[in-house]
This record gives sequence, C-alpha cells and structure tokens, in this order.
Amino acid sequence: MTNGLFGAIEGGGTKFVCAVGTADGQILVETRFPTTTPDETLGRAIQFFQEQSTTFGKLSSLGIACFGPLDPTPSSPTYGHILATPKPGWTGADVVGQMRAALALPIGFDTDVNGAALGEARWGAAQGLSTFLYFTIGTGIGGGAMVEGKLLHGLIHPEMGHVLLPHDTVRDPFPGICPFHGDCFEGLASGPALEKRWGQRAETLPTDHPAWKLEAHYVALAMAGFICAFSPQRIILGGGVPQQPHLLPMVRTETLALLANYIQAEEILDHIERYIVPPGLGGRAGIAGAVALAQQALEEA
Repeated sequence: MTNGLFGAIEGGGTKFVCAVGTADGQILVETRFPTTTPDETLGRAIQFFQEQSTTFGKLSSLGIACFGPLDPTPSSPTYGHILATPKPGWTGADVVGQMRAALALPIGFDTDVNGAALGEARWGAAQGLSTFLYFTIGTGIGGGAMVEGKLLHGLIHPEMGHVLLPHDTVRDPFPGICPFHGDCFEGLASGPALEKRWGQRAETLPTDHPAWKLEAHYVALAMAGFICAFSPQRIILGGGVPQQPHLLPMVRTETLALLANYIQAEEILDHIERYIVPPGLGGRAGIAGAVALAQQALEEA
C-alpha cells in the first residue's frame, strides 16, 4: 500500500529539482542540485527518494518533467531516454530505466515544458482551459502544448524553441548559438543568446537597452506564428528571461502588431494582457507539473 504522496523531478539542463508532493500539488520537501553527468545526477535523485521513502513510507508514483529532446512514447524501444541533446554526456541517457530499476514505482515521463503546462492547467494560469501553450525562455527555449485537454506529443513531442524565425541580419548580425540550427528561436532569443550577443547576462541589462526591443520582436514573431498554428486560448511565458517586468508588455504590443488584426478574437484584440501571461505558479510550474505527471502515472498503472 502506498501513502498518497508523489515523487517529482523537474530535470533541467542546469539543475535538477526533486520533491515529494501531495495530491493537491503541495510540496512537502524538496532538494535541488546541479545537472552534471547522468549517473551522478540520477544517482542523487535516487538517493533523495530513497531517503524520503524512509521518512514518509513508499511513495505512490514518480513524475519526471525533463529537458530533452526525449522519447515520451511508452511503446518505443527508447522510451524514457534523452535523445540528441546539446547537453554534454546526456544523449542516450536512460532516465526512466534508471529510476524505475532503483525505486520500483509507476513513472510518468514528459518534457519539462509539457510538465509545466500540466501544472498550470491543474493549479495555475490555465485552469479551465482546454487548449493553451506554455513556453520557457531561459537557458533554452521550449514549448509545451495542451490541445483539447491532452498534452501534445505527436511524432515525438513539440520542439517549439527550434522553429526558424525571420532573421534580419542587417538589423541583427548575430548568427545565433543553437548548435543544430544557429539562428532558430532558441539560438536568437534564449538567455545564453542574449548574453553572447550583448556581452552580459540578461538580468543585468538596463530596461532601455536595445536588447529588449529585439528580444520582444523575436518572441512576438514566435507567438504570432504559434497563435496562427494552434489557436490557443492562452499563452503562458515562463523562464528567467520573461521575468524582466518590462518585456511582457513589449511582447504583447509587438504580437498584436504582427497579427495585424487578422485573428478576430476578443481575447487577443481587447484583452492581450490576459492572453499572454506569466505562469500562475511562478517558478513552481515545473515541479508542480511533475507531481501531476506522477498522479497520471498512478491512474494509468
């Protein structure tokens, strides 16, 4: 018999957050540590959950919301593995296999952004919506989608951070930093791209720096495209870069300009400030989503 508590992992390319949560998303205990090698990082996660099982009793299940690209298809031979990733040493890492072998729990596994989207749907800014998008703009850029009440996977899973954007190389000669595509959305607008282009971290740039007008332009180009493609009821922008309070209003204004009144929806035309929004859970969306993934895994076990 399990104890009604859920293990949760928000696995990022920079850090892992591990927690134990309740059915309503409350976090009882958590730890965080740098993402190093797969063996060391997953080993620390396993040790954490073994210790918590001693304290709380056997957990009900485990949810893992992880950086990728990854394989979320249970019938696939590489299910639970990291696929080709820029994170050194992680390509081919069997995340689910190692955790399952050590903990013997039902495991829910999805991308970090799909996990955050699920958390926002249950407890955050997307409550009551059936179709919406969640983006993280930080160390990388990723997008999660809930479509008609279900997280979107498709062939593998969305890679919204790697769409190609119009790039005016006269206005912005920066070639981009994505090792796969150069000047894709992530290559032009992620936190490391901002730092590489301007020579300092985004949070240190003054509000009137030209970086922000350019950043808003790239984010708005992506948002306008995804609005046309997915017709989301809301877009949530998470991650470190949108935490700069002056950026979101610029993104909203630029998105409206790019859409050019083509999408005749009151939510966009009259209430853009309620349409492109920050996460309702703040920086907790990812770990809350991992708890929700654990709950799904238990229901499907």
